Amino acid sequence: MTDAEILRHTRETGDFNRMMESIPYASWIGLQCERFGDDLIFRLPKKEENLGNPILPAIHGGVIGGFMEMSAAIYLIMSQDTLRMPRIVDFSLDYLRAGLNRETYAECHLTRQGNRVANVMISAWQKSRSQPIATARAHFLLED
Repeated sequence: MTDAEILRHTRETGDFNRMMESIPYASWIGLQCERFGDDLIFRLPKKEENLGNPILPAIHGGVIGGFMEMSAAIYLIMSQDTLRMPRIVDFSLDYLRAGLNRETYAECHLTRQGNRVANVMISAWQKSRSQPIATARAHFLLED
């Protein structure tokens, strides 16, 4: 399947498996996505390969950042009419607490969209949404 066919399939069926398998990094870290009404919730499963500190054990900060950035890009492409993956311009991440080796979730909110640029806020949590482990802001270029 081409990327456009995978995206059409995902939009029509709500099944994100093919899309996640087609993105090598998303597949490698185990990124998953589910739709709940109009909301997309992203999930990073507990996975030993994602650890950065096996003593705690804690998820590697780069994996958390990559999970959040990838979640924002997929969220944005699912909310747009285009079939192209948006290009990241800027990504600012605040680590708030240790991301322990357990399931991690993320949700995204579009804060501003222009003709060429979109801003997305991302929040990642483990136990409770009210206690995020990280928050981020991402700016994407929508067109060339």
